[in-house]
Amino acid sequence: MDPQQALNVLSQVDEQAIVDLASDLIKIPSFKLEETPVATFLADFFGDKGYKVDLQEVEPGRFQTIATLEGTGGGPSLMLNGHTDINSLTRRWRRDPWTPSVEGDRLYGHGVQNMKGGLASIIMAAEAVRRSGVRLKGDLVVACVVGETQGGEGTHFLMRSGLRTDMAVVAEPFGVGNLVTVHAGIVHMAIHTYGVTGHIRQLEGTVNAVEKMTGVIDALRRVAFTYQPREDMPDLPRLNVGSVIGGLGQDYVLVEPPYIPDLCTIIVDVHFVPGQTVEGIVADIRRVLDPLQDEDPELSYAIEIPPPESFKGRRRLVMDPLDVPRDSEIVQAVARNHQKVTGEPPKAIGAVLPYSYTANDTCHLWNAGIPCLLYGPAVVRGSGGEDDSYVIISEMVQCTKVLALTALDVCNTEPL
Repeated sequence: MDPQQALNVLSQVDEQAIVDLASDLIKIPSFKLEETPVATFLADFFGDKGYKVDLQEVEPGRFQTIATLEGTGGGPSLMLNGHTDINSLTRRWRRDPWTPSVEGDRLYGHGVQNMKGGLASIIMAAEAVRRSGVRLKGDLVVACVVGETQGGEGTHFLMRSGLRTDMAVVAEPFGVGNLVTVHAGIVHMAIHTYGVTGHIRQLEGTVNAVEKMTGVIDALRRVAFTYQPREDMPDLPRLNVGSVIGGLGQDYVLVEPPYIPDLCTIIVDVHFVPGQTVEGIVADIRRVLDPLQDEDPELSYAIEIPPPESFKGRRRLVMDPLDVPRDSEIVQAVARNHQKVTGEPPKAIGAVLPYSYTANDTCHLWNAGIPCLLYGPAVVRGSGGEDDSYVIISEMVQCTKVLALTALDVCNTEPL
């Protein structure tokens, strides 16, 4: 890496510009399925600055922004990836979630924690390169994707579109001291129980689907998964019953309680380790549910993967576990540039707990043959009776610097 080019790039990293961009992103609500306003904002942002912009329609009316700072040719390409969809609002928020506020080294606002802080960092890393006047040999792609919280809909679509880079970094908010190369897999499923309806005045012949589901939920606590334990992820696999709905008919009518509910559905999440398969997970679950059915002729259940389309925002895709070799060029490039910026080696490379207990878009990149890792600014989620969350501004700045130098480093090397 040319030292003067590195200094030129770092000189273009502007803390206030990073905070301003992250604040602008906070102001645009972008729950899953509703990311298009952010996509058009970013398309204008990049288009005004000379990037090649691809506004991709992932689903009818649902867009994501892929911006490319085109190289001169002859160097490896790098993707900086971040998602524009945000988590649902919880009931304990105390601040206006759409009004960004700065307090010391903290930037508050809903969505900044997952992951508009990291999204601002990758965008401003590319901007630091562009503004410096340095021309990279390889392309630098900034992928602002939708639906990561659905299982990676946007990145999956991007891979199906045929775009490939030689390496990638996903800026999930795990702290700039952590280079995460290992994470869990995730599968979501619906489990249904079926009943026979009737009026409360005559219960004979009825079967209450909600009551039957209580036995299913209790049995799920006893699932013993078949797997090879991982020392670096000792608490996996895990199963969680995340939601339950029961009522009358296929639409779960909730306002006729004199009638016995004939359908109940739970949405179940399983986080699993490398080596497990969805088929094996379902078999493990059936091993505890089938005996219930044998003992109770009135119990009827079914497992559905993915959950029904009628559940808005359902997770359609399985996210496979990730295990990227620590000696991969992109991992080593981020590590050495982290040390250049911070003066210290990374705190951790590999599985970093508890962050590795979840999954993210790296799985789709890795499955498409792109070596990748997770590296992004730290956030703090609400505590003490409130859910207000914030990103650490100094970590956004450090992340921006490290990823800008990483782009300069890898995109100007000899072709892979």
